[in-house]
Amino acid sequence: MKAFDENYKLLDEMYRDEYFPDFLVDKVKGELQKVIALLETGETDVGVIQEKLDEMVCAINGLQEEFDENGSEIETAARDCIGENVSYALEWFGIPIDVEEAIRERDW
Repeated sequence: MKAFDENYKLLDEMYRDEYFPDFLVDKVKGELQKVIALLETGETDVGVIQEKLDEMVCAINGLQEEFDENGSEIETAARDCIGENVSYALEWFGIPIDVEEAIRERDW
């Protein structure tokens, strides 16, 4: 089993941008960490991993109203940041899922 890159700062761009409330970025990060935790177990079944990715994205979809209520939204910068983080994690663990497929359930 391989651990995730301890030097990689998840969602760093969103944390550095005051437009995104940290407590909401923490929620997005928590969802991403669930996927990473699965990958750290050594799971390689693309179907199982995609199912976990779909759960993550649907949970993030569910945060949109909360972002809106706090004067923010999951928009281009957030979408790019989340996508880059997912792509990095998949690449780190050698999982052959394209990032667009990985976040296919997004409505942001």
